[in-house]
Amino acid sequence: MDVMMISDNYAVAPQISAEDVASFAAADFTTIICNRPDCEEPNQPLAADIKTACDAAGISFHHIPVSVMPIPPEDVAAHRQAFDASEGLVLAYCRSGQRSTIIFEASA
Repeated sequence: MDVMMISDNYAVAPQISAEDVASFAAADFTTIICNRPDCEEPNQPLAADIKTACDAAGISFHHIPVSVMPIPPEDVAAHRQAFDASEGLVLAYCRSGQRSTIIFEASA
């Protein structure tokens, strides 16, 4: 899995699967944020399935889908709130990691 650290406690990744969540928990991630709308592409894992895996692994999960640019201010604020509420490493994902990078930079 290509995970890119953007700051000391924030990383981005392309689409993850429910099976990936255990490895993120083992790597000390405490929060996962999905910035991808469900059904953006056929056969993409649903956010609810990732949330179920996160719940089982003790990881906080937030679904803040971004489907338009520029990113709406309410989405930026929700992302910042989820990041600020985290007590450890945060992983955000979308299709490529680009939206998750942009929303983080917009919320700084």
